[in-house]
Amino acid sequence: MVTKHLHGTLGGEPVAAFTLTDGGLSVTVSEYGATVISVFYGGVSCALGYKTLEGYVGGGSYQGATVGRFANRIGGGRLTLEGEAYDLDRNENGKTTLHGGGPGFSHRILKGESAGDSAARFSVVSPDGEGGFPGEVRFSVTFAVRGDALTIRYEATSTKTTVLNFTNHTYFTLGGADCLDTLLRVDADAFTPTDDDLIPTGEVVPVDGTAFDLRTARRLGDGIASDHPQIVAENGYDHNFVLRGEPRAFKRGAAEAFCPSTGIRLVCSTDMPGLQLYTANMLDEPPLFPHEAFCLETQFFPNSPNEPRFPSCVVRAGEKFRSETEFAFSRG
Repeated sequence: MVTKHLHGTLGGEPVAAFTLTDGGLSVTVSEYGATVISVFYGGVSCALGYKTLEGYVGGGSYQGATVGRFANRIGGGRLTLEGEAYDLDRNENGKTTLHGGGPGFSHRILKGESAGDSAARFSVVSPDGEGGFPGEVRFSVTFAVRGDALTIRYEATSTKTTVLNFTNHTYFTLGGADCLDTLLRVDADAFTPTDDDLIPTGEVVPVDGTAFDLRTARRLGDGIASDHPQIVAENGYDHNFVLRGEPRAFKRGAAEAFCPSTGIRLVCSTDMPGLQLYTANMLDEPPLFPHEAFCLETQFFPNSPNEPRFPSCVVRAGEKFRSETEFAFSRG
C-alpha cells in the first residue's frame, strides 16, 4: 500500500512524503532528499529521524538521505576523467568533496510518485557542471516494500562521461537505545584504511586479527572500544569494507545486524563492491547522540575516481547506471 501525505513546506511549496506498507514493514520517504524519515517493523521504530521537515533542512548528519552524485568522499575535491581535470565543490573542511558537495541530492527536492503497490519513485535532473561534476545526470531512486524487505533501486544516465555513486544514509537502531549492543556481521575479508581526512590511503588491508574482522557477528560496542588506531582516530567505525563476490555482477549478502533487546534482525544485500559502516561517531544534534545508531552505506569505495586500483565508478555518456540494495527485516 502507498499513502501520500504532506511532510511540510519549503519556500512556500508543499513537500510530499510517501508511506509504503506491506507485511510488518512500513517505510516513509520524503521528497526532500528522497529521505527515509521513518522505518517501523512490527510496530517498532528501527531508524532515527527528525520530527519535522525543518530538521532535515537544517541538519548536518544526512539522516536517511539519498546521497549523490557521489556518495562518501573525494580527496582534494578533484578528479580527472579522459584527461580532463575537474575541480569539485569542497564542502568538508574546504578540501574534501563529501556526498556530492553542497548541491548534493540529499538537500534538494526529488519529485515523488507512486510506482505501483508499496513503491514510490523519486527523480531529479542534475545540470552539467553541478558541484563541478561533468554531464547532465537524470537520476531516479525507487523504494519498494515487499513483505518485510525494503528494496532501493538506483538508475541514472549522463550526457558526458562522469562518475556516479549513490547510497542511502539511514541511521538504523532496530529498536535499541543505541548501537553498542548491536551484533553485526559483514561479509568482507578486507577494508580500506583512511588518512586523517578520512580519505582511503589506497591500501586494501585484510581484516584478520583486527577490530574490522566482522566475518563473525561482533558487538559493535566492543569494536568501538578497541585500541585499533583507525578506530581510535574516528571514535568508532567510519570505514569502507571490501565485500566478497564479483561487484556489479549480482546482488549478494553484505551484512547482518541483530538487536538483542528487541530481537529484530536486519540483513543487507547489494550489487555494490563496498559497504561503509558508520557508527554515528560524529552525531551530536540533541536529542540525537554519538553511537545512537549505525549506517550500512552500500556504494563504490570512497575516493574511487582517484584510485585506479579500486572498482571503477565511471559511467560513459548515454550508458544506463543501475544498482540495487535490499534491507530485509525479521525477528529472532
